Amino acid sequence: MASAVDVSGRVTPRGIPSAADVLGQAGAENFPVASRLLPARVRAHLLAIYGFARLADDIGDEADGDRLAMLDWLDEELVRAAEGRATHPLLVRLTPTIEECRLPLEPFQRLIEANRLDQRVHRYETWEQLLGYCELSANPVGELVLRVLDAATPERIALSDRVCTGLQLVEHLQDVGEDAERGRVYLPAEDLRRFECTVDDLFAERAPPRLRALVRYEATRIRPLLDAGAPLAASLPGRFRVAVAGFAAGGHAALDAVVDADGDVLGVRCRPRPDRVMTRLASLLRSRAA
Repeated sequence: MASAVDVSGRVTPRGIPSAADVLGQAGAENFPVASRLLPARVRAHLLAIYGFARLADDIGDEADGDRLAMLDWLDEELVRAAEGRATHPLLVRLTPTIEECRLPLEPFQRLIEANRLDQRVHRYETWEQLLGYCELSANPVGELVLRVLDAATPERIALSDRVCTGLQLVEHLQDVGEDAERGRVYLPAEDLRRFECTVDDLFAERAPPRLRALVRYEATRIRPLLDAGAPLAASLPGRFRVAVAGFAAGGHAALDAVVDADGDVLGVRCRPRPDRVMTRLASLLRSRAA
């Protein structure tokens, strides 16, 4: 497939995912991308942000060809979106969101940078380094959501960062085998050594006992991050509170699935059960800020 050229003569690199392919993944996420409890305009803005974030990830994870060149194109297309000159449908859709919600470009640019990092860094030595990666790959999304809700205080952003990091780390646990196939390991190397695991363990059909123990250990470190969803939701009014609690509830339910599988993330498809999501959501809504 050749590269496309728009009416202005700009070249879109071949291999850029389509809007339909990107948005078609929303239903498979651990959390509701845009709760129907929210006003239609807010849902549209959240879907626009999701579309951008998923497009960046799909380029960084799946695209055939020069991914760094594609990410450079996305960086430029983001600027064009802010100026009302974007050409990709997902970036065209982002323009009114940037304008109406007065969104800075920096959080979007961090998401692009996370995917650039994925092209050259495939393993992390420590938990702290992995958390640093999540500052780029996950936390900007929560900040953008709060900005769309006009609720982005420093205190809420700090709580959101913890929840978003937790959501990212749960996804890493769920996708241990898939990530290994891509040549990436998001389990800290120091923890692999501590539990006497090797990278070869990540390619097994079923997780061996030592890998299960490691996964259960990581789950105990992720849970407190997701717990920040309770005070974050409690700080928000009405429907916003329920929608934000839904993000954390989805993460908790996904982590429950990992624990229920006794850490066998290779042999069991660990996805959140709807009834568990609702149970977790009810629990979060009953909670009060600490």
